[in-house]
Amino acid sequence: SFYPRDPGELRTLVSGFLAAVDASPERARGAIAPHAGLIYSGQCAAHVFKRIEFPPVTVVLAPNHTGRLGAPGGASLWSRGAFATPLGEVPVNAAFAEALAARCSLAADDSFAHAGEHAVEIELPFVQLSGAATSIVPIVLAWDDWPRCRVLAEALAELVRAWPQAVLLVASSDMTHYEHADRAAAKDRLAFTAIERLDGQELLDTCHRHSITMCGRAPAAVMLEASRLLGAAGARLVDYRHSGWVTGDDASVVA
Repeated sequence: SFYPRDPGELRTLVSGFLAAVDASPERARGAIAPHAGLIYSGQCAAHVFKRIEFPPVTVVLAPNHTGRLGAPGGASLWSRGAFATPLGEVPVNAAFAEALAARCSLAADDSFAHAGEHAVEIELPFVQLSGAATSIVPIVLAWDDWPRCRVLAEALAELVRAWPQAVLLVASSDMTHYEHADRAAAKDRLAFTAIERLDGQELLDTCHRHSITMCGRAPAAVMLEASRLLGAAGARLVDYRHSGWVTGDDASVVA
């Protein structure tokens, strides 16, 4: 329901988004990419993913939109097998998922939390069409407080530092929801200030203080803190848009 079911149609759609971006892939510690329906978010996501050199392992951190939760720690792993899209399957890195669960008490295998959740899956056609042979570690987060974000970020940073292969951290998130485009942009600028400083705690505080409905703020906070611990020096904004660019209606947008 978030992108075409037909493989040819999906491939054409995503390839078109990527072809419209004039950029070359480079190494990155982490990234934030949107997850609304591809007709709204796909071009923005392409601006992110066209610039990234996918390593052998990609951790995808996503919010829990459904409220389903089967594991007490609230960091729900899909630990084995593969995720399927109309373009084929993307393998799950079971070894990394198992190592993270052993290292962090918040993380555990919890397929129930992934049932009906779109925020991981919608990023995968971009991974598939990048040509990279990457495996994924899907994680759905059911909380957005800083203490737990910090614990998971520290565990991820320790594991990534010790892992024999390069690892990318992707946070799946949209920005402000269902406000006028001008108001959404003003709110989102506040969030971007914290993001560009790699300050996950300030991002959460800013979202709570200013009622910024950034649904993946916890995934983003975890990614930012882990990236900072791994030596990242800053972040840059490569694209920002909202659903009104497609619908022509700025009165109530998703950014």
